[in-house]
Amino acid sequence: MTVKLAIVYYSTYGTNYQMASIAAEAAKATGAQVRLLKAPETAPREVVAGVDAWQAQAEKTADIPVATVEDMEWANAYLFSAPTRFSVMASQMRAFIDTLGGIWAKGGLANKAVSSMTSAQNTHGGQETTLISLYTTIMHWGGVIVAPGFTDESIFKTGGNPYGYSHTQGAEFDEAAKASIGHQVRRLIEIAGKLN
Repeated sequence: MTVKLAIVYYSTYGTNYQMASIAAEAAKATGAQVRLLKAPETAPREVVAGVDAWQAQAEKTADIPVATVEDMEWANAYLFSAPTRFSVMASQMRAFIDTLGGIWAKGGLANKAVSSMTSAQNTHGGQETTLISLYTTIMHWGGVIVAPGFTDESIFKTGGNPYGYSHTQGAEFDEAAKASIGHQVRRLIEIAGKLN
């Protein structure tokens, strides 16, 4: 069975958008069906418009579809990417997840492979706890967490986070970063293929 991967991201300034885009490219190269989706923006328009970089990112990604319950039903694997806010996921991602009660109650999120990525302003900005906060939700779904662990040398070259790729805002997306993201998404697709 073909893996159908929903990559759901939230990105204020573009870091998680870039991560999700790199993951989508790597996933498509495996033959998986991929939907690149964004979590809905919950901040008021005037707030977004008041920050030039935030508004620019919103305009740049205006054509990317907003994630829906239907996308979650379609997919048999999920990759989430959201920045950390005080060591948990950004509220926009949490708000999207909180709309999934109906599909969760029907068991529609269970037994699907799930992995997560994050970013923060600095190296020790709460990335690991953000990923764990995402995975706690996945446990409630009955999802199958597919963290990268220490399963590839690329993990060590990008800081050694076994819970999922994490990026420091403003840092370059060099070949090591792309390799680490690529490994994580290929591992997710491999496990999802075994589950389906």
